[in-house]
Amino acid sequence: MSDVQAPASARDRRSLPGRGWDAWPEYEAAAAGLRNYWYPIAWSNQVGKKRPVPVRVCGIDLVLLRSRDGAPHALHDRCLHRGVRLSKGSQEFPDTLSCAYHGWTYRLTDGELVGVITDGPESRMCGAVAVRTYPAEDRLGLIWVFVGDAAPHRLDEQLPEELLKAPPFAVGGRIDDREGNWRLFAENGFDEGHAKYLHRTSLWRLFKVMPTWNLIHIERDGRWLYRVEDERHWEADFPGLGRWTNQRWWKLKPRQTQGRMLGNTGGSSRNDPYIASLPLRGFASLALPGMLRIAYPQFIHYEFYVPIDENRTRYVGVMVQFKRGLQRLLFYLHYLTFIRWLFHGQFSEQDHWMVASTNAPPERLYRPDISIIEWRKLFCESEAGARATAPVEARPRQVERS
Repeated sequence: MSDVQAPASARDRRSLPGRGWDAWPEYEAAAAGLRNYWYPIAWSNQVGKKRPVPVRVCGIDLVLLRSRDGAPHALHDRCLHRGVRLSKGSQEFPDTLSCAYHGWTYRLTDGELVGVITDGPESRMCGAVAVRTYPAEDRLGLIWVFVGDAAPHRLDEQLPEELLKAPPFAVGGRIDDREGNWRLFAENGFDEGHAKYLHRTSLWRLFKVMPTWNLIHIERDGRWLYRVEDERHWEADFPGLGRWTNQRWWKLKPRQTQGRMLGNTGGSSRNDPYIASLPLRGFASLALPGMLRIAYPQFIHYEFYVPIDENRTRYVGVMVQFKRGLQRLLFYLHYLTFIRWLFHGQFSEQDHWMVASTNAPPERLYRPDISIIEWRKLFCESEAGARATAPVEARPRQVERS
């Protein structure tokens, strides 16, 4: 008998699991995250001057603490003596962090060992070693840390441009650690198809009609990819199956069925003037290293997908409303009592549910996945493609003692 197998039948080929990510090798290699970027990793008010805060980003364990002047600092969360986490320690002297095990004491600004409590004031270890430090800044109510080996670029170069010289605004948000790789979260956020179907069951969309399907194209403007809607179909007849629509008698009818609009539920009779003035090509956009921007009529929603490691992602969801005075206070009240639980809670948890359930690659992509394909292309064509994989372990800096 011949060892050559007959070609698979057409029916067999239809059952094949699909393709891998070998067409995007840089993307496939970036499971642990991207180096040489700033990442938002904690709320500013969570990091103080006394209690060290442990975090993990791109597979690296960090510890956060503020110095006397209020500046945030990030150090590798590992004592060079025996490898105990520095986040278990305390601040025994101003602007330092002491390991809980033997009192090795490191300066916050540069990580240098400046004292060893259990070796006395003349310890010869002082100045001989230093833990690695990472640039850290306070912006938008968040602590940002630069992870990489290159000289850090200005954080302003990475923040959304519309927030740099904006009118007064209020910020609400939520940070959650979630199961799933950061790339899947980024793809889900920019995915054209899921929002209309998956989120139709969310309480946030209970009274608003979502389109059944759309025709879109992707435009690139600098570092941003825009998802631009060309056609919206609010109902459809499927051959041999019947009609499907998201419209129900209790749902608000869309004010606008076609054309450019903010959000994806049919526009609004009242758009925030600042948001409406922005030169956004589409209401949904995505930029490296994993920053989603969704422009709604009255607010802009941002999602930052921060890699914890290959299997977990820190979801940082931020809602910005350009309000001042009493309207600002009313926004905070509305956010804390309603929006936080429905939008950043149940609505966003549907995305978490799907990402945690995603088993790709392999995969079979379809027409609406042009958003995912263009995102992968942007990744591979950017500088990020050449520096894709984040280090698993940080290397301590060794200092010669004079």
